[in-house]
Amino acid sequence: MELPANNTKISALGLQSCVVNIVVLAFMLASCKPAPTQTFETIIRNGTIYDGLGGKPFQGDVGINADTIAAIGDLSKAISKYEVDAKGKAVSPGIINMLSWADGSLLKDGRSMSDIKQGVTLEIFGEGWSPGPRKKKNEKDSLWSSLGEYFTYLQKKGVSPNFASFVGATSVRNYVLGYDNRKPTAEELEQMKGLVREAMQQGALGLGSSLIYAPADYASTDELIELCKVVAEFDGIYITHMRSESDKIFSALNEVFKIAKEANVPAEIYHLKINNTWNWNKIDTVIAKIDSAQKAGLKITADMYTYNASGTSLTARLPTWVQEGGAAQLRKRLKTPALRKRVLEELEKGIPSRLSDPKDVMVLGFRDPKLNQLYKGKRLSEIAAMRKKNANETMLDLIVEDRSNIPCIFFLMKEENVKRMLQLPYVSICSDAGSIANEPPYNEGSLHPRAYGSFARFLGKYSRDEKLMSLEEAVRRMTSLPASNLKLKKRGSLKVGYYADVVVFDSQTIRDNATFQQPHQYASGVEHVLVNGVQVLKDGEHTGKSPGRLVSK
Repeated sequence: MELPANNTKISALGLQSCVVNIVVLAFMLASCKPAPTQTFETIIRNGTIYDGLGGKPFQGDVGINADTIAAIGDLSKAISKYEVDAKGKAVSPGIINMLSWADGSLLKDGRSMSDIKQGVTLEIFGEGWSPGPRKKKNEKDSLWSSLGEYFTYLQKKGVSPNFASFVGATSVRNYVLGYDNRKPTAEELEQMKGLVREAMQQGALGLGSSLIYAPADYASTDELIELCKVVAEFDGIYITHMRSESDKIFSALNEVFKIAKEANVPAEIYHLKINNTWNWNKIDTVIAKIDSAQKAGLKITADMYTYNASGTSLTARLPTWVQEGGAAQLRKRLKTPALRKRVLEELEKGIPSRLSDPKDVMVLGFRDPKLNQLYKGKRLSEIAAMRKKNANETMLDLIVEDRSNIPCIFFLMKEENVKRMLQLPYVSICSDAGSIANEPPYNEGSLHPRAYGSFARFLGKYSRDEKLMSLEEAVRRMTSLPASNLKLKKRGSLKVGYYADVVVFDSQTIRDNATFQQPHQYASGVEHVLVNGVQVLKDGEHTGKSPGRLVSK
């Protein structure tokens, strides 16, 4: 029997409808399947996240895979192999130390204890002196001669923090000219430029100078401009300890601006400060000069350590002509009556700069055990009184007797000026020190407390307690600001795709504990530190890991 034509039509339509319904049902069932669970190697959970850019903090989690931040936000449903509990704590990018002397201390102890315990994940070297270029003393001295070889050696050795360096203008000059106080010939200048070019090719960030010291200050402005022109070829920057932080600070600033303009490079001022009481009222002009240079189109920034006292040597007080040729020649001249008399006369005239009061100089120690026992920790005024001579004569005698530079702390800054400069938006933070372990044999000498406390002091004393700036602004100054100034890629911020340099700290308890009398004391409040995704500090204790690597532009 045949079915009616209209029935055939209905059956076809019904079949088509059935197929459509099946497809829709299958889609609905598929859409009801749970999404795949996110997985990460590490999750930092429940922290208050400070992005490093100065944005308002927010609650959230940070997911990390390998050395990279893979996710930021609500990861409560995600799983991981390893977790860090940051509940009630601040989570920030790793801190960048804009002026570090850990290039030496990391060779002895790669853990970087005093800085890691403050959240420092990147050490920047090169204030005038850099690990390379250097001439090998003999055939056995084969560890490195160039900056690039030093980088390779340090990374192979294994260190906890990342590291980077400027090439030191002093190192370059010393390589070619030794300690001679003269201009380079045209050929010598080309050799110096070639050394700078080689260092830039090996990963240097730019050129660093320290112009209050010999033989650094034998370099003319024009010499520095020529070296910085090479730096400009590589989009690097110039960073400088200026020729004066005291009586001639205005002319020193002018030199920085001239070099930046004529070489077409950004410039940063190391540890911005104003020394000696009679110069303290120059702060308005100093800030105005920097502002004017910035408005004129120059890229000028600065860094600071968070103390009103500096640390350097007694020899830094001497006229630099007497230091030509090195330490042995210096002592020889100081023993020559006519030259000694000339030095004393210049010191009385304020050359290279006056000293407000010898009581402002605290001697940290001596090479000679007898001198150390008698005078360590005393003020220069006390030592002079004990020796029954004036301070300048005493200083010269000590330099000759101890056959060393004699490290000291100089209490020459005004605290109100320090606070005002710390609030400048273009100022980042440094330690101007090595990174030291508070254990023998590393803690046997005296030093400036900035080695243990500069960054924690900024977050605790100046941001939280004295409210000079918000915590998010304080974090920005130590993270994205220096990273931007140094033109570093994927560092200095908590962003997806950036390297996982991360710090977890207690914003209510972070503080510096080191003092001038007892400097070997770790800061407190930093609980966890990750470098390139590897945890190097866990619950305040070092894990022994060494994930640090070279960072360049």
